[in-house]
Amino acid sequence: MVNYDLLTENLEKRGYKVSRFATAAQAAQYIDGKIDGTTVGIGGSVTVEEMGLYEMLCKHNTVYWHWREEDAEAARAKAVEAEVYISSVNGIAETGEIVNIDGSGNRLAATIYGHSRVFFVVGSNKIAPDADGAMWRARNIAAPKNARRLGCQTPCALKGDKCYDCSSPQRICKVAVTMWAKPNCIGNAEVVLIEENLGY
Repeated sequence: MVNYDLLTENLEKRGYKVSRFATAAQAAQYIDGKIDGTTVGIGGSVTVEEMGLYEMLCKHNTVYWHWREEDAEAARAKAVEAEVYISSVNGIAETGEIVNIDGSGNRLAATIYGHSRVFFVVGSNKIAPDADGAMWRARNIAAPKNARRLGCQTPCALKGDKCYDCSSPQRICKVAVTMWAKPNCIGNAEVVLIEENLGY
């Protein structure tokens, strides 16, 4: 059972604003209302896709998401320079640490440097009791599912059970970041907790 009050308290101690919603639809409406008339970058995120955020935000913002644009590399570069950045997490600890793993590092870089606002959208399935559990979840649950979704020929994708710390060129877990607190060089960082299972 997730202790949302403890998670909220620990995130706030680490410099994050925290909001909490019962459903993805409520969270999406909230974020859509907070972002208007600006540039928005989105990291690779099944959670964001399931929330329908891209379609909502595109109606009144300029949104860069490499999942929706023909030139994915150009979209990634524009997303890094956007005023607002949206990402999910691969693991988050009730003690307040945020863990993300990436293949290229664009999403990780964007969440720790340069934006005036960053939103982390977090389904209840991403929450672990502590930092070690959040990292374990990122490596052994999120990464294999994402590798399988991408059709990677890696041991974790083929077996779907855990990280094998492989040397495959298609490996998607090449960079990991543990955020112990809100980084100095981003403006407002908000964790949006959603009491539903979302993404991987």
